[in-house]
Amino acid sequence: MAGKCFLRGCADESKERLLSRKEISEFVLNSSGGSSEDGVKCGCFRSCSDSITKFWIGLQEVSVKLYEMGRSDPRKVFFAAKMGLSLTIVSLLIFFKEPLRDASQYSIWAILTVVVVFEYSVGATLNKGFNRALGTFSAGALALGIAEVSILSGKFEEVIILICIFIAGFCASYAKLYPPMKNYEYGFRVFLLTFCIVLVSGNNSRTFFETAFYRLLLIAVGAGICLVVNICIYPIWSGENLHKLVVKNFKSVASSLEGCVNGYLQCVEYERIPSKILTYQASDDPLYSGYRSVVQSSSQEESLLDFALWEPPHGPYRSFNYPWRNYVKVSGALRHCAFMVMAMHGCILSEIQAPPEKRKVFASELQRVGNAGAKVLRELGDKIEKMEKLSSEDMLREIHEAGEDLQLKIDKKSFLLVNSESWATAPQFKEYEEPAVSIIEVKDDENNNKVIKSLSDMWDVQNTNMGMDSRMPDLIPSDGMVQKPSWPRLPFAADALVNHLPAESKIYESASSLSLATFASLLIEFVARLQNLVEAFQELSEKANFKVPADQQDGKEVKGFWDRQRSCILAGQDSI
Repeated sequence: MAGKCFLRGCADESKERLLSRKEISEFVLNSSGGSSEDGVKCGCFRSCSDSITKFWIGLQEVSVKLYEMGRSDPRKVFFAAKMGLSLTIVSLLIFFKEPLRDASQYSIWAILTVVVVFEYSVGATLNKGFNRALGTFSAGALALGIAEVSILSGKFEEVIILICIFIAGFCASYAKLYPPMKNYEYGFRVFLLTFCIVLVSGNNSRTFFETAFYRLLLIAVGAGICLVVNICIYPIWSGENLHKLVVKNFKSVASSLEGCVNGYLQCVEYERIPSKILTYQASDDPLYSGYRSVVQSSSQEESLLDFALWEPPHGPYRSFNYPWRNYVKVSGALRHCAFMVMAMHGCILSEIQAPPEKRKVFASELQRVGNAGAKVLRELGDKIEKMEKLSSEDMLREIHEAGEDLQLKIDKKSFLLVNSESWATAPQFKEYEEPAVSIIEVKDDENNNKVIKSLSDMWDVQNTNMGMDSRMPDLIPSDGMVQKPSWPRLPFAADALVNHLPAESKIYESASSLSLATFASLLIEFVARLQNLVEAFQELSEKANFKVPADQQDGKEVKGFWDRQRSCILAGQDSI
């Protein structure tokens, strides 16, 4: 009995255990179903909160950048304020409906003119204002004439209007593609817009003249307000921006030149060349960004030049027909020098570098040329900034002497730049002892002999004279295209590396020495190009009537208008 009770108790306990596990599993399932719904809700709330947080952080970052932009260049803040003021004045004039009650329905053209014509600089505003006025006036006059003709045609009125719209659209769109008409592209667009609006809207309301008149009037009002506000309130001049850009370019090239020379002499090497430099994009590298900004500024200079030509005399630029084109010419000569700085930076980025001990041999001469070149560039930049002429002494004398010293050093130490061991194996040609023959006989002999017509023939002749096999190397595949092998071609196997190392190391050493010669020759070429830059500056200083330097005015007496009149009167009395 006791055994039966024990077995029954064990069965009851196991049954209770199974029941408890079942209840627990059901509870877990129920609780997990509820938690999944709560989890979805929490995930949606979390994603929304994260989006709001990211938006708020992004808004704060943009606000900080906008504040820094306005703080670094307050002119942008004034430009935005002037735009708001111009729109306010135009809207205020439209509210006065008494003088021109019927013009209120065309008020949108005045507001649209302010939005489109008002530009950052005075020259750009004048350019767009002129284009808009010219396009509106010419299109309005032509549309009125065509409207009168279409009315007289009777039932063919719409046909004539459509044909004229097609012809005007074709001619204007084709003419603006002509390169000399590039500056008037906006005028062609306004012409098409006005022409179509006057004909189409006038045909519906039979008010051709009223539509053209009020459109021209309100456009004139909007453009006039833009000009008055932009010129009278903190004007921003494109000519001044062009002037500052040229000065900035001089300083950038000077800094890049000094950095390239110093970096090359200090054996600065890039562990990993930034991908932005390899793809010619904007980078934080000071050497790269300096000359790149100068090379990339050509389009900006052309744009500023187009707007500066429209500006009236102002500030220090008080003469009509101011030589703004000469500023672009000077900047072009500077860009011609910046290309050499770009090539010198390429020597620093190159994988083949000259050993430091060879660089030290030419270090003093290279450093002197680099410092003198940067000094010349900064001096020219200061002269343009102050609008002064050059002094009487030659500013290129120092850098020319430094360049000559570098050339003499290269001549003396030329054995360090080439493989001098190969000189001994070069064939020695004996001097001809035969007497000189006439030119006609030489030509006859040349005609009888074999004429070398290609480099392959020259290769055969040289190899035949030197006792070499005239066959080409095995680098030429069957299709005739020469494959460029990887250089230096050092084998990866250890045994082969030991066997080929002396020859390959000599080739690499010769190429590394040639990189030093390349850097020195680029620096000498930079010195030669400075002469063209100085000549362009002198032409600018003469046409722009730059002032004489202060050190040359000390010995001269500056006379005013009345002093000159008095001296003329006294000279006349003495002659009597």
